[in-house]
Amino acid sequence: MTENHAVQPKSVRRNRVAAAACFAAALVTASVVGTQSATADGAASNAANRTAVAAQPAAAAVATPGLGSAGLVQSEDFRQGLNPVGATVALTGRQGLSACSGEETMRDLTKGKATAYASVTWTFDTDGRLFESAASAPTETAATTWEKQLVGLVQDCQDEPDGHWHYGAAHTLTVTGGTARWYPAYNGDGTVSGGVAVLRSGTKVAIVELTGQPAGAPTYVEGITAAALNRLSS
Repeated sequence: MTENHAVQPKSVRRNRVAAAACFAAALVTASVVGTQSATADGAASNAANRTAVAAQPAAAAVATPGLGSAGLVQSEDFRQGLNPVGATVALTGRQGLSACSGEETMRDLTKGKATAYASVTWTFDTDGRLFESAASAPTETAATTWEKQLVGLVQDCQDEPDGHWHYGAAHTLTVTGGTARWYPAYNGDGTVSGGVAVLRSGTKVAIVELTGQPAGAPTYVEGITAAALNRLSS
């Protein structure tokens, strides 16, 4: 998604995010091999902020009541076209939110007031990454505020000059226990380049971004959004 960022007004912060994403991907590649699930016991360990995830999910540990690695996208949530090869989970809230957030993290957005944080970076056997960052709010009011802030970050990249990378129109998705807004992403030539979604389930909020061009259709983003929302709502 960086080929058009260099000529956009927001290019500086997006390029920083792209560099951070490459660094995170390098860490994953160096430490994780084989298809893996994010439901490892890393959520129970305070020894590392980023945990290589075991190949098969065990009973998911929870950082604090209501949010843990089990609430994030898992390897089995990816459909044909994306083959996950590794995942890195963190509970610090310090992962970048999206290509439009610059260096802002979930901890920044929530001012450190969340009762728990969880994030995952998935890598695939082809180009592209999936980034997810979630937070558990102390109240419904706080969750509503954070959700609106996340939507605002996404909308900041909807209105771009012709020929520039941008997010498309919002689509609403509702499941038992949660709602989401998802947005396809487009390159400057109009081709699909992944997408982003803002999720809300009770006092839990999350943002999920898929980079690259899986299956070449926005419907793939909708499928990932549904899977992420079901995880967050469980």
